[in-house]
Amino acid sequence: MFHRILSHLGPYRWRLALGFGQVLVLTGLEVLKPWPLKIVIDHVLAQKVPSWWRFGGPGELLLAAVLALVAVYALHGAVVVWNNMTTIAIGQALVNDLRSQLYGHLQRLSLAFHARWSLGDLIYRVTTDTYAIQAVAMNGLFPIVASILLLGGMFGVMLRMDWVLTLVALGICPLLLAGILVMNRRMVDMATEAREKESAVYELVQRNLAAIRVVQAFSKEEEEHGRFVAGSRASLRSALRLYTVQTAYGAGTSVAVALGTGAVLWVGSHHVWQGTLSVGDMVVFVSYLASLYAPINQIVQTYAMVQSSQAGVRRVFDILDQPHGLPDGSESLPAPVRGEVVLRDVHFAYEAGKAILRGVNLTARPGETIAIVGATGAGKSTMVGLIPRFHDPESGVVEVDGRDVRRLRLTDLRRQVSMVLQPPIVFPVTVHENIAYGRVGATRAEVEQAARLAQADEFIRRLPGGYDSVIGEQGATLSEGERQRLTIARAILRDAPILILDEPTSSVDATTEAAIMRALDELMRGRTTFVIAHRLSTVRRATRIVVLRDGRIAESGTFEELMARRGAFHALYESQFGDVAEDGVALLEAGG
Repeated sequence: MFHRILSHLGPYRWRLALGFGQVLVLTGLEVLKPWPLKIVIDHVLAQKVPSWWRFGGPGELLLAAVLALVAVYALHGAVVVWNNMTTIAIGQALVNDLRSQLYGHLQRLSLAFHARWSLGDLIYRVTTDTYAIQAVAMNGLFPIVASILLLGGMFGVMLRMDWVLTLVALGICPLLLAGILVMNRRMVDMATEAREKESAVYELVQRNLAAIRVVQAFSKEEEEHGRFVAGSRASLRSALRLYTVQTAYGAGTSVAVALGTGAVLWVGSHHVWQGTLSVGDMVVFVSYLASLYAPINQIVQTYAMVQSSQAGVRRVFDILDQPHGLPDGSESLPAPVRGEVVLRDVHFAYEAGKAILRGVNLTARPGETIAIVGATGAGKSTMVGLIPRFHDPESGVVEVDGRDVRRLRLTDLRRQVSMVLQPPIVFPVTVHENIAYGRVGATRAEVEQAARLAQADEFIRRLPGGYDSVIGEQGATLSEGERQRLTIARAILRDAPILILDEPTSSVDATTEAAIMRALDELMRGRTTFVIAHRLSTVRRATRIVVLRDGRIAESGTFEELMARRGAFHALYESQFGDVAEDGVALLEAGG
């Protein structure tokens, strides 16, 4: 995992080099900090001007020591600010890169993946877990490197001053290392659990708010609130356990540091009494001691933080390691695209042993309109979803203009398909942007023409901002029929040779339906159209009707032919319609 994190640092190697250079300067300044104080104690206060001083007596030396002290601290503070700006900028760039990579990967993963994973959990991974790479790479890397450099510099100076005292000072290191080994695995496990519990809270919120109408309709507000509170408490308890362990770990480290400090003070005082160490040297040594244990403590604390944060990075990599269910092809469809679609002996299952399609064979000629009917769960939506490669068949072939769709570039293939799906999906942007979503660069005139064909222009112009009106979240400011007409306008504007319609008139009244069907009749001319049919009016307009039953094509033919056969379609028709008049309102079935 750390190798993968380091690979993300490659584009920022020069900024990293600058950051490490700043760390070297900071290390040097940190080593210099106590030396002006040593000069004051050993030379100024003792009235013993050293031989290397050539600029006056003790007063001038005192002034120089004071100015040097101020200069060292001022320069150190300036470099700290500069270093923080450098490292934070790199960390934010890493977060942005990882977010971009994760979001792009999620966009390309198959619908089968998205059907298995919780939306709330994925949102948490994109928005929160991605921050962990900054904590691991920057908040971990730079402090540890800086601490190691500082330890090395101070160790060298201290060793020359008093090697016995230096060994005493380093005596606590085995205790700190033992603490790392003991607590490491436990903190990683607890950090992972805390993130998973927090992710579960996101999932609860997302699921509840997405279904708020159902929650209120069934008076489940209190029950859902209780479920949220329970999940929130579980998340906070998990976070508290992690925080408690980290705090106890820090407290244990502090006790070990205190033991080392006490031992140095004891031995160092005896050395001063014996005359082997000056008072100034003792002050420098004790100053270094605080700075020596601070890096050790920093390394320990940073290591604990890195172990906690790597749980978040691992959760991101878990998604990035998910293989693309649909490997992209390398070919494009030669123009002009005729729109012939062939399914040859197609088998498909979402889960092993639970077949949805079983040996489907179908040829749709250019310009043909095929209505697909059948009971709920028969596989209608799955079958048409194979054409734009929402899924790939387990076996068999799907072809467009004689080319296996798996060999085609996904963007090229899907550019040839317009879709109107159920439920109608609109975005919280302007009406114009919603209609133009599938066609980059569409003009206002083209958008308005598509809206007129979809019978949407009239209600759009009644909106406060017309085509510039912003639609509410999930289309809450529009009726179901209005949302449906916007998605139809989007498909009309797409102007693709293949159309997939999930009953585009299911949410409109009979008058509007007739107008929309006239517009769609014009749109479908010369285009291959698949309609998942729920209404009798749609079935009667189709060139051919395909009846799906138990994942197989049970019958295929015109309305008159299938009714005359008195087979599967006739039975479905009788069970759903009976004596209902063919007014375009009665349902052929309940679902798709």
